[in-house]
Formats: sequence, C-alpha cells, structure tokens
Amino acid sequence: MASAVPAPLRWFAAALAVAAVLAAQSQKPADLAMGKLLVSPRQSPDPSFAESVILLLHYDGQSALGLMINRRTTVPIARVLRDFSGLGQRPDVIYLGGPVERTSAMALVRAGAKPDGATAVTGKVYLLMARQALEKALAAERGPGDLRIYAGYCGWGPGQLDAETRLGGWFIFNRGAELAFDGNPDTVWSRLISETEAGLAMLR
Repeated sequence: MASAVPAPLRWFAAALAVAAVLAAQSQKPADLAMGKLLVSPRQSPDPSFAESVILLLHYDGQSALGLMINRRTTVPIARVLRDFSGLGQRPDVIYLGGPVERTSAMALVRAGAKPDGATAVTGKVYLLMARQALEKALAAERGPGDLRIYAGYCGWGPGQLDAETRLGGWFIFNRGAELAFDGNPDTVWSRLISETEAGLAMLR
C-alpha cells in the first residue's frame, strides 16, 4: 500500500494550485495595462458591462479604451460596412465592442508581422482604426479567426477605471493574446469567471 502524502507536502501542493489560478487574475489597479483582459464579476454594478470580457487597447493615467471580445452578433459585417471595399461575400459577423459610439468601427487583426496602419496591442494582436487599414485587411481575405470587426468601444475618463477596479468592479487577466481570437467567444466570460471563483474557493 502506498504511504500517505505528508501533510506539509499536501499543503505545498495546494498552495501551488492556488498560485497557478490566481497568477492569471488580479484586482489591483496597478496591474491595469494595454493587452490585459477585464472580466466583470457576476454581480456587475453596471448592467452595460454585465458578463463582459474587455481587451484593453489603451491605458494611462488619463484614459482607458477597450473592446468587448465576447459580444458576437448575428449581423454580417457586409450589412454594417456597406460602403467599404474588400467585403465581397464575407460571412463574418460584427461584434459589439462597447456602449460608446456604436456607429464607429474598428478591428482586431492577428498577424505574424505588424500590418500597415496598425497599432500593436499584445502578442500577435493588432488594432486597426483607420478606414484604409480596415479595407486593406478585408481585401487580404483574412478569416474571422484572424480579423474581427467591432461596432463601438468601451471608454473611461481620468482615474475612472482605477476606481472601478479598486471597488471590485473588474478582475484583470493577463491573457489578452491568448483569448482575443478565442474560437468560442460566447463562453469566454463564463470560463474566466469560473476560474476566478475556483481560485477564491481554494483560499477559504
């Protein structure tokens, strides 16, 4: 019969498991940065952000900007961007990037090298905002796994996002490069919030 694992080793293994989970998330404003993911808690204080996962595209002491990466619609981009060239018969659908300026369009593209007119976000993920850059990306025939177009965005004024995070309004994950083009965007929030709750349960 195998001998029982000594109690100190069991505690050490449990501590490593907790650390592995919690290393992926934080609630410290100091951890806010471009490329991080913001995940709303189950009881979000703002219904506009309920069950949302937001990729931070910009963050500094004066402002913050992000896109919800888990709000896929059923509306084809060809219907929304009717006057854009390069659309062809693309079946891609639009994503709701956030509650601000939903008539505006921007895109995330995944590429091995920085596309013309793009801004680096994290890893191989880049932001396209200029119309010319968007049309060029569309003409390159990138599929929905490498190009996603968003209507609207999320924005915060000076100190606003820090204050919300300090009050428990967001979990911060360092997994933007991994999940920005996740194949099942509709389940990203539930997966991340389950990881967070599992980590918190281990601490009890």
